[in-house]
Amino acid sequence: MMLRIILKVALASLWSNRLRSVLAMLGIIIGVCAVICVLALVAGAHDRMMTRIASMGTNLLVISPGQRGSGGVMSGSQQNLTLADAIALKDVAQIRDIAPLVRGSAQVKHFSKNSRSTVMGTSVTYFRIRSFDIDKGRLFTDADCDAMSRVAVIGPTTAQNLFGAQEACNQTIKLNGINFHVIGVLKSKGDQGWFNPDDQVIIPFSVAMKQVLGLKSVHEIDIRAYEETQLTTVQTAVTQLLRKRHRLQPDTANDFNVRNQADMLDMASSFNQTLTLLAGGIASVSLLVGGIGIMNIMLVTVTERTREIGVRKAIGAKNRDILRQFLIEAVLMSGTGGLIGVGVGVSIAHILRAVSSIQTSVSAFSILLGLGFSSAVGIFFGYYPARRAAQLDPIEALRYE
Repeated sequence: MMLRIILKVALASLWSNRLRSVLAMLGIIIGVCAVICVLALVAGAHDRMMTRIASMGTNLLVISPGQRGSGGVMSGSQQNLTLADAIALKDVAQIRDIAPLVRGSAQVKHFSKNSRSTVMGTSVTYFRIRSFDIDKGRLFTDADCDAMSRVAVIGPTTAQNLFGAQEACNQTIKLNGINFHVIGVLKSKGDQGWFNPDDQVIIPFSVAMKQVLGLKSVHEIDIRAYEETQLTTVQTAVTQLLRKRHRLQPDTANDFNVRNQADMLDMASSFNQTLTLLAGGIASVSLLVGGIGIMNIMLVTVTERTREIGVRKAIGAKNRDILRQFLIEAVLMSGTGGLIGVGVGVSIAHILRAVSSIQTSVSAFSILLGLGFSSAVGIFFGYYPARRAAQLDPIEALRYE
């Protein structure tokens, strides 16, 4: 029996039982749709995470104090990073920019309006390292840091909270009761969940340490290396210099941490791969359920068409012809369900992105995975009913009522 005839008979059989075929395909449709949607959500979360890491700056190293404690019990961060450490790091040839950083929380006031915001004390190089762009006004300068000028650059959310539609530049705000002159407003970067860079006040580190926060050590030192430099090379040089300055013995662990942006990207990618496998595996369970539904329907179909199978065998149809016929019917059901599921899943992903803040990203891999899995389910769960039909004894089949 030619393949064209087998395909024609299979389509006619499915069409004659349209409702049953649709119900059998429903499990595959839901399963493929779930796979597409879940993988789109995971891919969107991954893209958003990568964008946030990239917005932190490029070729970035972050130095922070080590943990304080002994015997495995940690009681907080050490206060062992100083401005002198930041100045000494300028001797590392591969470093392009260095920015000491102190942070705290303060009540920011403008007349009757007030807001609790993050206060950052740093140098002008911080804006270049962290890829901040000015929207209005200007940034403070090294001269402002040296002169301990009470000037501030604020985020757009802070500006909105304090001034509304009013112009923020050249206004005066109070940080813990100290007047500061607003000289600039940053461009928005978006809320990053654990930290909102749009809701902060950035002032010169000299003023922050001595007048606002009362600190003698820094919380962080940010470093940007030259583009052609390997971050691991810079990380090694920085570690060696700080160990020497902190007088650490060769067998003593570092009393500081150096985080590499490349490590952050690798960690994010690894987390995304794990999440993709987990989410895809969970969504694929519904495909297996759909496959069981197809097997059930095909077994019922074989039983109903036992006499037809006997007639075909009696007039010359071989076992492989019967096997192909029922297997093609199963694959047609699962394949059609897969195509519909892909269409529904892609549509839902685009609708979610359009009507909400949820970011989704449909990849060709997820579409091919859904279609391939649905076809494989049809072959796997359709083979047993098809084999059962092919092995029917023609004489017994003709006697079947």
